[in-house]
Amino acid sequence: MSESIWKKNLSISDRDQLEETIKTDVCIIGAGMAGILTGYMLQKQGLGVVILEADRIGSGQTRGTTAKITSQHGLIYNRLCRNFGAAGAWQYASANEEAIDNYERIIDEEHISCDFKRCASYLYTKKSTDLLEKEAEAARLSGIAASLTKEIELPLNITAALRFPNQAVFHPLKFLQALSEKLDIYEKSKVLKITGRKVETEFGKVWAKHIVFACHFPFINIPGYYFMRLYQERSYILALKNAMSLENYYYGIDNDGLSFRMAGEYLLLSGGNHRTGAKLTDSPYKLHSEMAAKLWPDSFTAANWSAQDCMTPEGVPYIGRFSKKAPNWYVATGFGKWGMTSSMISAKILSNLIMGQAGIGQDIFYPQRELCGEAIVGYLKNGLHTIKNFSKYLIPKSKKSCTHLGCPLTWNPEEGTYECPCHGSRFDSKGRLIGGPARKNLHTDGL
Repeated sequence: MSESIWKKNLSISDRDQLEETIKTDVCIIGAGMAGILTGYMLQKQGLGVVILEADRIGSGQTRGTTAKITSQHGLIYNRLCRNFGAAGAWQYASANEEAIDNYERIIDEEHISCDFKRCASYLYTKKSTDLLEKEAEAARLSGIAASLTKEIELPLNITAALRFPNQAVFHPLKFLQALSEKLDIYEKSKVLKITGRKVETEFGKVWAKHIVFACHFPFINIPGYYFMRLYQERSYILALKNAMSLENYYYGIDNDGLSFRMAGEYLLLSGGNHRTGAKLTDSPYKLHSEMAAKLWPDSFTAANWSAQDCMTPEGVPYIGRFSKKAPNWYVATGFGKWGMTSSMISAKILSNLIMGQAGIGQDIFYPQRELCGEAIVGYLKNGLHTIKNFSKYLIPKSKKSCTHLGCPLTWNPEEGTYECPCHGSRFDSKGRLIGGPARKNLHTDGL
């Protein structure tokens, strides 16, 4: 796997490791988009903020994004109306539309050069139009001016597309680089333990009135029980040269549908989703490469990389107080495939909560919200999936077990990684931790 195009010709300055004890108003765990934006908003309101990052600024999921800033999240609005009613769907849509505007406002106010561009977003299908027609009606009920069309830029034979106007794209690491310069961030400072208001790393501590988990997948199991309420998926991206130029971006809703957007001279082609830890029978890039060769025979792959996303059973992120038992802890997780927009929503909701202010989306994204039927089914399904994977290696015990909760790992030959099919932790071929919720490297005997 190569690096994403976002890191090309861009370097974010190193920060010191935490080696002292600090007292502050807010400690944020994670220096990705959600953590940086939350820190920025709270600091603008006069609070002291310290951000702790286990690796480097933007080294987690932000660098793997396709960087769409959008309220169009696949077939979401019909689902929201079904599970949360029209009022809940309106909250979701309004929070996402506000997030797009907030990106543009911050970019203008801070004079950030990050290739921000307004454009339209399209869902498309080659099959029956029924799902898109239902989605169009639900989106309009949610306050979005969506419209059905058969006209798109892509050389695909579609039956229909659903257009959302006034969405956006940008360069995520250019934005993150500029905003992070204004914040107190410590790198290579992995959080090992949290007790009440005390956050401990290997060499330093932070005492904070408020603690924010903006670290993709919360690594504290109890309270919160997020390991039972989330699972992770992987997807794959090709950056093509000599393909075509697009003004807008596109997301296929069919099982073999792919996503397309321009990023400078590159056409990004993404998709191939599967649950982390699933055994692969073929290269996950095969569908992408075959599609590219068919549509643009003279194109070639300039870069390829993968992304990992936290998924909730009903498709709505958890943003708000971590648990009723930890009133000064906050969480932002479960963004699905829409991490850039959800990061801005998280920053707005969490900064409002910490400042004691009301705001859009605090109910629909509430982590302890009442379970809808789809969420209950999802929890049961995820629980059975975890039990099934544990049972494979009960006797004899596998030496390749995740250091999170002991689930047996699978090998991803495409990326040379060990992956946990239960909760999505990943390790390199030498057993070094790549991504959580695990916090420790593998026991390397037998690797």
